[in-house]
Amino acid sequence: MSKREADARDQLLQFAAQLIAVATDDRGSLAERMSNSFPWMLALSADDRVQCAKDLVDAARASFATGQPHLAIAELTAWKETATALAAGLGRSPVEWLEDGEPAERP
Repeated sequence: MSKREADARDQLLQFAAQLIAVATDDRGSLAERMSNSFPWMLALSADDRVQCAKDLVDAARASFATGQPHLAIAELTAWKETATALAAGLGRSPVEWLEDGEPAERP
């Protein structure tokens, strides 16, 4: 096993331990319990916390079923980075899309 594979396995096992703790707690919804274990989820909207919780559990199940730790770790990282970006204020201003074929100005 390479160092990279061992690190991915360790990350997955740590994530699994957190999910087991969430699953054995019976206070509140899944999203509320996961927000306690993953406080960065509090930067997400209530609807996004529900979706995040579902996506993380689904990705963990897929990882365990296939032996591919990167599935859960990638999902966890994506949601955490989204929460970090929202906490930093990104995503609050409207997005201005360029028309197809229109060149962008250089900064």
